[in-house]
Order: sequence, then structure tokens, then C-alpha cells
Amino acid sequence: MPRRKATPAKQAAAATRGATRGPSVPDESGGPEVFVDFIFDHGLLHVAVVNGTDTAAYDVTVRFDPAFRGLGGEQETSALPLFRGIEFLAPRRRIETFLDRSSDYFQRKEPRRISAAVSWRDARKRRYTRHIVHDLGIYEDVSYLVHRPAPHDTAASTTTSRSTTPRTGRGDHGSPQG
Repeated sequence: MPRRKATPAKQAAAATRGATRGPSVPDESGGPEVFVDFIFDHGLLHVAVVNGTDTAAYDVTVRFDPAFRGLGGEQETSALPLFRGIEFLAPRRRIETFLDRSSDYFQRKEPRRISAAVSWRDARKRRYTRHIVHDLGIYEDVSYLVHRPAPHDTAASTTTSRSTTPRTGRGDHGSPQG
């Protein structure tokens, strides 16, 4: 007897389950939803553990594969205590740490594809797990502006500088001449 073909909706649901969900991920029941995110902001990389729901999460741990280093290669960021056990992660909260300047990270040939296995419990002690694969390589060629302070106009500042005299407390105007 021929097999019946799955409907497109069932195929999409099956693909989503396999690609993004671990053995036990909260559904519409209102359980906490915790994930790890890598944030790229004007050439700076950060790593965040995020509770994206209105429900608290407990005993949050993250395991990365492969390990990665930050802060110019000086710190094994993937092994920070932050990722080994957050006893309580309040609803809608995130804990974020600076990873590195993106140019330094990629120049050191740190991993581009990083898998994060995130596990946590809800208030009823049910365990949840989520596996997420991040491709940091997408940020390697992103263009961004570096914010720099405006050049200081020394001519204007010397002719209109203002100071307060300690004795009178009044403002006096100064000039380059005297």
C-alpha cells in the first residue's frame, strides 16, 4: 500500500522541530524560553544569555562546541562561570558579556560556527534543552561606522573658555591674550 504524502504544514512542522528544538523545549504552555545570542554592534561582538519570556528560568547552563576565546585571545569566554550555572534568570532578562572586537576575533581564526546547547528548568523543575548553531562568519565582512569624537576646535575653545573663580564663584571669561 502506498504511503500518504505529508501535507506541507506537517512537513514544515517536522523541519522546525528537527532544526531548532532539543529534546524538550517549552511550547505554548508558557514555560521559560532561554537562548544564547551573539550580538554584533559596530564591530564589537558580545555574547548574551537571554530569557525571552515572562516566566523565570532556573539552573541555566550553556555548553559551546567548539570552545572560543575573546578579549584579544586572553580569555576563554566559552568557559566563563556565566555559562556554567545561572541559578535564576528573571523574566525578560539578559546577561551579556563583551567577547571581542570582530576584527580581532576573525584575525585570530576563532571559530565561525559555534553550537550552543542551552538547558534550564522551570519552577516545576521540568528540564528544557535547546541546541542553537550560530554562524559568526556572517559578521566578518559587515561594514560599519566607527564613532569618533568630533575634532576639537582649539581656536574657538581658547577664545571663549569660561572658568569659575574659587573666591567669588562668578564666571570669568578668558582669552589667549590674558
